[in-house]
Amino acid sequence: MTRPADLLQGTLDLLILRVISLEPVHGWAIAQRIRQMSNEQLRVGQSALYPALHKLERQGLIEAEWAPSENNRRAKYYKLTSVGRKVLKVETAEWDRLSKAVTLIVKPTL
Repeated sequence: MTRPADLLQGTLDLLILRVISLEPVHGWAIAQRIRQMSNEQLRVGQSALYPALHKLERQGLIEAEWAPSENNRRAKYYKLTSVGRKVLKVETAEWDRLSKAVTLIVKPTL
């Protein structure tokens, strides 16, 4: 069995896009927001987060800019591109469809 913190393949990209859609944010803060927004149920390690951020950047869904962080350290802040906003909308609709279908199987109504 998988642990609750394990993510379905491809889900991390959606979570990252959603967090970044709220405001530009650096990598460590993305992981923290995912943890907070999931009521401490999901934890994303650096070994998964940064490759996903680099992939999303290569795909043109996000862009990055160096700026000082809250503690005055240099950090790379990520924000959605216009293409990223469109993809987030499509992927969110697809996630809704998929999660409803899985719920029909896992928790059937009698």
